[in-house]
Amino acid sequence: MSIAKRIDLHMHTLFSDGNLLPSELLRHAVVHGHCAVAITDHADSSNLAYLLKSMRVFLDEQGPTYPVELLIGVELTHVAPVSIASLARHAKELGADLVVVHGETIVEPVAPGTNRAAVESPDVDILAHPGFLTVEEAQLAAQRRCLIEITARKGHSLTNGHVANVCRQARALMVVNTDTHGPDDMITFERAQQIAAGAGLTSDEIIQATETTPRTFIARCLSARSQLES
Repeated sequence: MSIAKRIDLHMHTLFSDGNLLPSELLRHAVVHGHCAVAITDHADSSNLAYLLKSMRVFLDEQGPTYPVELLIGVELTHVAPVSIASLARHAKELGADLVVVHGETIVEPVAPGTNRAAVESPDVDILAHPGFLTVEEAQLAAQRRCLIEITARKGHSLTNGHVANVCRQARALMVVNTDTHGPDDMITFERAQQIAAGAGLTSDEIIQATETTPRTFIARCLSARSQLES
């Protein structure tokens, strides 16, 4: 993977509320300079198995035809906190490379306790747009290297500065994602760095959130996938 290439670990297709087929999303990702993406459509117990089975077919049959590394996963969305751990574990059992949890954003009525349940679950990899994340929650995320999202998504992004400050205190890992639903949501590598800077990240933290952390995460996911397939 080239150094100056974009990685986005939170994207949606028309399998949930996005407006692109997986093939369309990957083509647009190529044009926007991505070297790796994760498709993480919204999921609960009603569609978890269907999403992962469908994405596995796409990954096997078409994934290699695009010059973009593809991770397949889900975003557990408006799931009761008590159900997050079991659903995340089930997603991994079904072959998900990663599990994202829809955090307690200030623009949607996410159930209180969702952030805490996500960072405590050993099978949750990313807490997306977590709103007024607490230091204690960020510390729990840091302990098991759960990534905390700095988001480009309108509305969700209003608390980026708070999230960044809390993550800094807790030494939690941050990653810049878009929560893409269509091609206009995708951003370049340079734009991702600007968003990180706008959240108050230092130069070193910007590099970590846009390059080092997502690259390390991609490598870890691909290694885990290889072990399961061998």
